[in-house]
Amino acid sequence: MANKIKITQVRSTIGRLKNQKDTIRALGIRKRGRSVVHEETASIRGMVNTVRHLVTVEKVDGE
Repeated sequence: MANKIKITQVRSTIGRLKNQKDTIRALGIRKRGRSVVHEETASIRGMVNTVRHLVTVEKVDGE
């Protein structure tokens, strides 16, 4: 079973670079304070690394 991570946007994308805004959108986050759950893959980790100052990441147990 793959590890899952919960990604929560904690800071706004207003005034950020276009690639950071696009990365947040690609992760499936639409508004500040919202969370999404993804499998922990290299591509998702790279996306999170791009916007690490805008999000928090938590490990999710179980399903």
